[in-house]
Amino acid sequence: MKKLTAIWLSLLLMFGVLAGCAGAETDHTTTGSQNKETTAGAFPVSIQDATGKTVEIKEQPKRIVSLIPSNTEIAYALGLGDKIVGRSDFDNYPKEVEKVEKIGGMEFNVEKVISLKPDLVLAHASQMSSKEGFKQLKDAGVQVLTVNDATSFKDVYKSINMIGEAAGVKEASTKLVNRMKTSLSDIKKKAASISKNEQKTVFVEVSKAPEIYTTGQNTFMDEMLSTIHAKNAAGDQTGWVQMTEESLIKLNPDAIVTIDGASLADLKKRDGWNAVKAVKEKQVFQLNTDLASRPGPRLIEGVEELAKSIYPDTFK
Repeated sequence: MKKLTAIWLSLLLMFGVLAGCAGAETDHTTTGSQNKETTAGAFPVSIQDATGKTVEIKEQPKRIVSLIPSNTEIAYALGLGDKIVGRSDFDNYPKEVEKVEKIGGMEFNVEKVISLKPDLVLAHASQMSSKEGFKQLKDAGVQVLTVNDATSFKDVYKSINMIGEAAGVKEASTKLVNRMKTSLSDIKKKAASISKNEQKTVFVEVSKAPEIYTTGQNTFMDEMLSTIHAKNAAGDQTGWVQMTEESLIKLNPDAIVTIDGASLADLKKRDGWNAVKAVKEKQVFQLNTDLASRPGPRLIEGVEELAKSIYPDTFK
């Protein structure tokens, strides 16, 4: 049961269903139809997707349906916005995506997708349980590309390059990945000035009681914390970690980051939490769920926001 809850939580985070503190959004990505790269001559292309199968795309796609928010954000960042004709119910970025037809949530509407006449559907490895739905799409002659489930920046770069190649904008995907790598490198250079004595232990609250979850190793938040020279309070564990309130109080972190919308005032109301160092010293910060867990270009913004919160003097 615990494992199933963790898997469900992971899906909720990916779709951005959990409530987060959105705050002001800075657009660091390229959206819409700004990219006019034409590589029709490069087709057909053969890509091994997350299912392990080779997908052959014969012609450059003109109509694309995206089944998950991260794929949609990547597509817009690559300048493919004018080709997106269908998107999930939970897509919320960029703003113009709201004008695109919805095709359902974690369970997509197969008939709706087919009616949009896409020549490419961008699926995701987290949706592989929807085998019957994908079979119906393929039986209808719809090309489906299943993008890898990313749990690291390296995985995200792979996702971006896969979508870029499939859509015929490989040059744009290479440029986007390089921009992300440069930004991440700049953050690491600043973080290098933080000594071990200055390093803070941070607890990340992904979901509230009665089932408090945090992130251990092999998660974006763990890599983000490592990037800014902060220590993950649950870094000795792996994946999505369920915590008791007693164990959190015992950890006594220097700072708490919530991506479930909980504020300092909320934490002060919890039994025993006033004794936690982070709460006593008002080191509780809210981070937009999408920036912390959605495997796309805006993860870099998430790292920047995290860095400014935990080490404001270093990341001004």
